[in-house]
Amino acid sequence: MYNHRKIEKKWQEYWLKNKTFKTHEDDNKPKYYVLDMFPYPSGQGLHVGHPEGYTATDIIARMKRMQGYNVLHPMGWDAFGLPAEQYAIKTNNHPGIFTNQNIDTFRKQIQSLGLSYDWDRELSTADPNYYKTTQYIFTLLYKKGLAEVREVDVNWCEELGTVLANEEIVMENGRMVSEVGGFPVVKRPMKQWVLKITEYADELLQVLEEIDWPEGIKEMQRNWIGKSIGASINFPVKDHDLTIEVFTTRADTLFGATYVVLAPEHPFVDKITTPDCKEQVDKYREESKAKTDLERTELNKEKTGVFTGAYAYHPITKELLPIWIADYVLISYGTGAVMAVPAHDQRDYEFAKKHNLPIKQVVEGDISKQAYVDDGIHINSDFLNGLHNQDAINKMIEYLETHNLGKKTIKYKLRDWVFSRQRYWGEPFPVIHWEDGTITVLEKDELPLVLPELSDYKPSKSIEGPLSKAKDWLEVTRADGVKGRRETNTMPQWAGSCWYYIGYILNKGNGEFLDIESEEAQKRLEKWLPVDLYIGGSEHAVGHLLYSRFWHKVLYDYGLVKCKEPFKRLFNQGMILGENNEKMSKSRGNVINPDDIVFSHGADSLRLYEMFMGPLEATKPWSTTGLDGARRFLERVWRLYVNEDNTLSEKIVDQENKALERVYHQTVKKVTEDYETLNFNTAIAQMMIFINEAYKAEYLPREYAEGFIKLLNPVAPHITEEIWEILGHDNTISYEPWPTYDEEKLKADLVEIAIQVNGKLRDRINIKVDATEEEVKQQVLSQERVQRHLEGKEIKKFIYVKGKIVNIVVG
Repeated sequence: MYNHRKIEKKWQEYWLKNKTFKTHEDDNKPKYYVLDMFPYPSGQGLHVGHPEGYTATDIIARMKRMQGYNVLHPMGWDAFGLPAEQYAIKTNNHPGIFTNQNIDTFRKQIQSLGLSYDWDRELSTADPNYYKTTQYIFTLLYKKGLAEVREVDVNWCEELGTVLANEEIVMENGRMVSEVGGFPVVKRPMKQWVLKITEYADELLQVLEEIDWPEGIKEMQRNWIGKSIGASINFPVKDHDLTIEVFTTRADTLFGATYVVLAPEHPFVDKITTPDCKEQVDKYREESKAKTDLERTELNKEKTGVFTGAYAYHPITKELLPIWIADYVLISYGTGAVMAVPAHDQRDYEFAKKHNLPIKQVVEGDISKQAYVDDGIHINSDFLNGLHNQDAINKMIEYLETHNLGKKTIKYKLRDWVFSRQRYWGEPFPVIHWEDGTITVLEKDELPLVLPELSDYKPSKSIEGPLSKAKDWLEVTRADGVKGRRETNTMPQWAGSCWYYIGYILNKGNGEFLDIESEEAQKRLEKWLPVDLYIGGSEHAVGHLLYSRFWHKVLYDYGLVKCKEPFKRLFNQGMILGENNEKMSKSRGNVINPDDIVFSHGADSLRLYEMFMGPLEATKPWSTTGLDGARRFLERVWRLYVNEDNTLSEKIVDQENKALERVYHQTVKKVTEDYETLNFNTAIAQMMIFINEAYKAEYLPREYAEGFIKLLNPVAPHITEEIWEILGHDNTISYEPWPTYDEEKLKADLVEIAIQVNGKLRDRINIKVDATEEEVKQQVLSQERVQRHLEGKEIKKFIYVKGKIVNIVVG
């Protein structure tokens, strides 16, 4: 009887006790580093979506060990975050208590799935021993001029008392609210720490071509970085000593500019707005604060805006152009100002139509119903007349540069990374602000700067975070008597996840981490990086994946890592939906808890089912029937190998069986290749074919029996360890050599051919692969069904296409 609860408990205890999957640094085998995107340990625990990606990496880790690789396969916790902070605010308990309880739950759940992690490498981003290096990397960024305090527009949530990233905001009734709690969010300018990721924009873009990532993710990063080659053009403001700089990729359409639009947040708005327009401008600016950038730039949204009362001079014609503000222009992109050419830009066209602004055509084409944006002959454009777009762009930029009216410019949509959060539960900045205006970053030997205990975790509702309440920790005095204050903001949750793949390598296994600059650390980093395979969700495309690439490039420039990119191969697993084809959620009541499945069907059944559901990257609905089918397959395997009294089946013998030779070698080949390409569903289908053939066979050679168990082991490790032991082995199967196949034995002895008489199919027969045409003819003509159709007729032609078809022409 296959008792999954007993077997799975036995082997999980064995692996932990024997540290079966511990990675040894002194092992000189070739390395393979396979990594999961580590989870945030929420109060909900694991859901069935987690095991999908984790099982995929585990299959690869287990196969690679058997193929002779030294495998690093670790797990840890992205432990800082808002939910733990909210818990602390509500209960006044330290968020670490909540976080550690959740980590214990997650660890127990993950271990129940039989995942082959090296638990000595476990880490938590909230561990001071870990975030010591997070803080040190920040000091490196600061010393390289990549971290500075700057006033920027941020998403401010009054109720949470903190700045939120765009990813932490949702839209509700056309207004921004926090994802946690649903509290109102508005835009407001604040002094924040900013990391200059834009300094690496071009490099982040170029190296995308060299990495094995899904094209969709690469395209998302390209669009997020958003490289644009164009021109900066100067528009002087009438009656003000100010010049508006606009960025455009269509300098050729400058003669068609009929008005100028500023982002509502543009610093010139206060200076140029006339008294009679001030009220409407102020009202409009206030309304735009509650909208996300995405909502503001939606193509199909109504184009709103107001006139400032001010005018700018056209740089060439000197015509007066009205200056408007509109929320479809973002302060974060380009210069926060655009020259509006309604005849040749659709948003400008819609805006001009709505507000009765002039439309001047400068490129031939139909503009009766919409803007003409394609290539064409220039008209109404003075020295550009008769030119096509690109030639006109080049000539206009040359003219602007010659007359000091503008210049060729490259802009990026990518913005510098706002790195401050007004929260308690995050890494403290290793920084002191002195009263003389200077800033000092702590030296390595002064780190970690540990979070102080607080009596109250509530937000301060000001630009200062809760750390402003820790007076003893906050205030410091220099040797020369100058007073200073530590930074009261903390780092965002992204910080710890930017380098955690390095953290696993530096982990000494005793709660401590190697100094990243030490000789031993450098030796390890050179050995293990880059990560060979990284599996996780596509939702991190332009957050974690971009930020970690940025930090890695900074470490590369410091000489601390030797490879330019952190993740060699990336794969995104698909989502698992509920049985009703809807996303799993508590409110829908369709959440599946993996603990329940492990109890009822076993971890091996869960692993096998999730890998058999369909392609790993596809979105797939959960099916209890499918889960039952996975369990039945494992029971078939068990019965083939094991008698009722748990002894080895007499069907497994030490002799050859030619009848199974070809299907066995086919199975080894297909499973090996499909595992490598992450096509686990088709690998499992092939293993099912083999088991069907094995049941039909009189006996199963031990060589094939053991080889098959090795192939199945990465998917279903518990049942295969048990069967391996029943097969008479004392050691774990985990490091046994991976099965190999013989190309010669993949070839079929027989091949099926079709027989036609006068072009009509009359029979099918099996012939020897190497049969001569004469042998084939004899065999075909001896078939009873063929003879019936030849009776009384003369064979005019006998046509044989080798290995495929025979056509007999009769008359």
